[in-house]
Amino acid sequence: MVTARCALWGGRLALTLSLLSASLHSSFVAADTPTALSCAEVAEQQTPASTQAWLELALVAGHCYDFQARAVAIDALGVRTLALSHLIRDGVRQQVVQHLDGPSVSIERRSIAGYMARFTPEVNSGLKAPEAWAQHVASYYDISLQEDARVAGRDAVQLHFSPRDQQRYYHAWWVDKETGLLLKHVISDRQERVLETFQITQLHSPKLYDGGVADDVGAEQVDHSWHAEWLPEGFVAQPQDPGQPVSNQRVYSDGLAAVSLFVNPIEQSVLKEGVHQLGVSTAAVALVSGGDQRWQLIAIGELPSDMLQRIVQSVRIEP
Repeated sequence: MVTARCALWGGRLALTLSLLSASLHSSFVAADTPTALSCAEVAEQQTPASTQAWLELALVAGHCYDFQARAVAIDALGVRTLALSHLIRDGVRQQVVQHLDGPSVSIERRSIAGYMARFTPEVNSGLKAPEAWAQHVASYYDISLQEDARVAGRDAVQLHFSPRDQQRYYHAWWVDKETGLLLKHVISDRQERVLETFQITQLHSPKLYDGGVADDVGAEQVDHSWHAEWLPEGFVAQPQDPGQPVSNQRVYSDGLAAVSLFVNPIEQSVLKEGVHQLGVSTAAVALVSGGDQRWQLIAIGELPSDMLQRIVQSVRIEP
């Protein structure tokens, strides 16, 4: 049981880390050679004039600023305070989320700076990763922009994402006007009841990285022996970050929400089949047989429970 629950909490922390980075992706097309993303252009560009431009800025800014911050996460489990750290050194992006309440829990992730999964609607379309990502999100959410917001003592704009179907949740972002960094993220259910709030309360001296970072760095699609036969429209498999070890996990995203799917052989303790709630993140668990082996399937993410159950029940394991 301990091992199984570690998978759930590991997935939950990974989702928290995704809020820190604000690097939410759609699908991936490998680039033949990486191109330089100049972080200096982030500071030089004019104030975005459209909703899509704000989305693009938020994605790029998450790769271009060093910062320390304090934040709170509020959900059905209560209120938790967090320490956030984001550093770029020699082309490596280091992200750390540390829980400041209760037992000491932290997660650290290192990845290539500028690495972002990429969605390209047409071959040779000329779209860069931020542009294509913003277009993909707009295909599944109606997005509205509200000026003159304020979070953590900083001027911000608010972006509200309303799903175009019943397969996903409502999202709202507050984006810092000065840097483009994500300051606040609220997730609401189908009835628009707030499920979780993530908010930076103090942003300490964000500093623009003065170098270039790789853009659209190529990555390998890991060849798993299992796959999900059904996903909500717009959700696509994400490539594994360059340099990360092969694991039993796959991540799917519609560009805004993410779902992690774990497939593990059953050895000892397992989670009970059904739905487990972790704040806004729901975990759907199924037990299946494949050949001579029993398997535990776990889907965890920011989706309604019936969607997660449908995903996990669609998993097929190759002999």
